[in-house]
Amino acid sequence: MIPQFAGLNDTEQKLLKNAIPLITALIAGADGNIDSAEKEWAAKIMKIRGYQHPPALEGYYKLVGEEFATQLDELISTLPIGTDERISMISEELAQLNDIFPKMDPLHAAHFYHSFVTFAEHVAKASGGILGFGAISRAEGKYVGLPMINKVEMPEDADDAPFEDEEVEE
Repeated sequence: MIPQFAGLNDTEQKLLKNAIPLITALIAGADGNIDSAEKEWAAKIMKIRGYQHPPALEGYYKLVGEEFATQLDELISTLPIGTDERISMISEELAQLNDIFPKMDPLHAAHFYHSFVTFAEHVAKASGGILGFGAISRAEGKYVGLPMINKVEMPEDADDAPFEDEEVEE
């Protein structure tokens, strides 16, 4: 178990582990099609975040990254085919984070929230714009801010900065 999961039950820990594949499927599938570029880009972000992350997320991306591709493929195979149904199902699952974050250390909760939103932004930028990168489609834009998750503010006394809008090279 990683320290950020202290005090959480198995179901809550599982949801936090599944959040990244859920976010990937939500954003990548918002336009009706989960394409390989978005899945590959999400896997690349996972690798980068495994070694480039705020101290408050130490161990999380390594833990999630170990099974990311397999979890994502399994998740996609079990989700409804219809876009609206899929989005609704994923949104309901992610909304459960609203009950988990208050149970966590406030610094950890804020880092998880910020990390999830910036991860969603990166996935959304994977298949649009010039040469397929950089733009967020209208469909993805509705969900990229993860509106089903209540914003978690960084504690005022925090000296541990969240992810900057890191640059990721192709």
